[in-house]
Amino acid sequence: MMMLSRSALALPMLFAAPAFAQEAPPLLHPMFQDHGVLQRDRPIAIWGDAPAGQSLEVTFGDRKIQARADKDGHWRVELPAMPAGGPYTLTATTRGGRSQRAEDVLVGDVWLCSGQSNMEYPVSGVLGAAGEIGKANDPELRLMTIEKKTSLNPERQFSAPVQWQRTTPETVRDFSAACYFMARDLRALQKVPMGLIDASWGGTAIDAWRPESALAKDPAAREDLALLRIYRTDPAKASASFGERWKAWYRGKSGDAAGNEPWQAAAPGEWHPLPSFDPWEKWSVAELAQYNGMLWYRTEVTLTAAQAAKSATLALGPADDMDASFVNGVPVGVTYAWGVPRVYALAPGTLKAGKNLIAVGVLDTWAEGGLLGTPDQRAIRFADGTAVPLAGPEGWTWRKAPAGVGDPPHAPWEAIAGFSGIYNAMVAPIGAYGLRGAAWYQGEANAGAPDGYAGKLASMMAAWRDQFASPALPFLIAQLSNWGPRASKPVESGFSQIRDEQRRAVAADPHAALAVTIDLGDVVDIHPANKLDVGHRLARGAEALTYGGKASPSGPWPVEAKREPDAVRVRFTGVDTGLLAYSAAQPISFELCGVAPGSCRFATATIAGNDVLIAAGTGPTDRVRFCWGDSPICNLYNGTGLPATPFELPVR
Repeated sequence: MMMLSRSALALPMLFAAPAFAQEAPPLLHPMFQDHGVLQRDRPIAIWGDAPAGQSLEVTFGDRKIQARADKDGHWRVELPAMPAGGPYTLTATTRGGRSQRAEDVLVGDVWLCSGQSNMEYPVSGVLGAAGEIGKANDPELRLMTIEKKTSLNPERQFSAPVQWQRTTPETVRDFSAACYFMARDLRALQKVPMGLIDASWGGTAIDAWRPESALAKDPAAREDLALLRIYRTDPAKASASFGERWKAWYRGKSGDAAGNEPWQAAAPGEWHPLPSFDPWEKWSVAELAQYNGMLWYRTEVTLTAAQAAKSATLALGPADDMDASFVNGVPVGVTYAWGVPRVYALAPGTLKAGKNLIAVGVLDTWAEGGLLGTPDQRAIRFADGTAVPLAGPEGWTWRKAPAGVGDPPHAPWEAIAGFSGIYNAMVAPIGAYGLRGAAWYQGEANAGAPDGYAGKLASMMAAWRDQFASPALPFLIAQLSNWGPRASKPVESGFSQIRDEQRRAVAADPHAALAVTIDLGDVVDIHPANKLDVGHRLARGAEALTYGGKASPSGPWPVEAKREPDAVRVRFTGVDTGLLAYSAAQPISFELCGVAPGSCRFATATIAGNDVLIAAGTGPTDRVRFCWGDSPICNLYNGTGLPATPFELPVR
């Protein structure tokens, strides 16, 4: 399931400077530059690059320390801990006199904010945006946004420039709203400089943010991780192997017999002339006007024997959201990312003299979809620089996939839902930069397959703590907001399961807090505009975890559910000044369930001090659920105005 804002994926063209104008690489890593913030009250690691064996002197304020580049040209020093303050100048100087300075550097608290579109959601989109932007003038609150990139391997450097900026109306406009509002609250309470690093990407699944070290410990990831390692050295071989799995999945879901699939020349069914390479919602075809699902595109290209023998790639332009592409029935590539042109290496023997069939299955799960791009982006390109165009739309046809095909398997090298690619390019380059904590707002993209999310989140937090050399690094987890249809009876819900998996991951981690946002969403918009209260609740969690705050970090929290003669008693912590029910004499949205899915029923509940008593009735009482569903209506709060977290517990 794709859940995101459609941010453009920039693919910049890099122009090399002439040799005579080439400058020596920077001495300081890009994290260390003008207007930066370094973490207070802990040793300060600083690093960079210089010729192997080169000696350097690093100064920060009145502190100096010597360094030497290792055989790979990397150096690192550690300065003693410093209290909040500044501004300071950071300087690295080689023995030969080359120097680099970072001016206006502060010491304070640094927070990393990450996740998918609701973390990416900018201040310009929030309720009251004009007023919030207009008053955003804080020279001691510094912002850094990391550009969306992926990599097959962990990177030491960012592949696009990063920059620290002071908070102004201009710089805050496109910055993460949840991150900014959280930090604004913390600045008001702590009165220290703060630096915010926004590394977020809409629509991304959690595996894309988990480093390979975390995936290697996950038995469920073993097969795909082995395939990813093949892909690094032989993309065509790995794509063909994964393609066979994809083909078996499609046959099972579509009911197509072998030989009758859309990538086969003999595939039955009606194929329609392709109107254009615009989104299919714009084709004036009634059945596609609101269509979210899979559509097949096909064309043929005639090659000579000499052309078929050449090394070649298939270029298709961008697809929205996901494609699976075939040449002569051979799977050649799968990509899940919108706005990214598809370019797939073709293994020797894939092409043949005469007619070659190209078939592309495109899956769209939200908003507009299709095979897009300009005519020059579609071609078979040969290693000698020649090409055969696939421009279209003339010569292309389309047809819908059968209803209910659903979400296909994801290749481990995909940008959005693959393994580690976003971590490698957007988090790994931050290195061991000192942090006060991290805020994480993600999970919508995993709601289609929620099982195991708690373990994935726990492993990600552990791996990030290893990177940042902080075993107790606080994590603030924003629980998914309400979004989607209301239910008049108990239902199963992937969104609810993700919320409960988030709750369980936090419950098992003494250094994590949950920001419950079940009452801050929008039934018809997965990107709710009330990010101000999300920021307030993240800041409250930060206060409790890291700054000695006395209030509960998350609101009412279920501890256990016990069977009594006529009721199930749920005990809560985090009640602060007490439990209360808004707009009713009793709390609603409690369910009692049997073991099997679909066995839940609504049950009457009453508040009894710090507990809730649920009338048992005559049905099974193996489980209790609260606030379950995509957009449930829930009215149990504590006296400070925080809602109880949605949950499912076994009844003991």
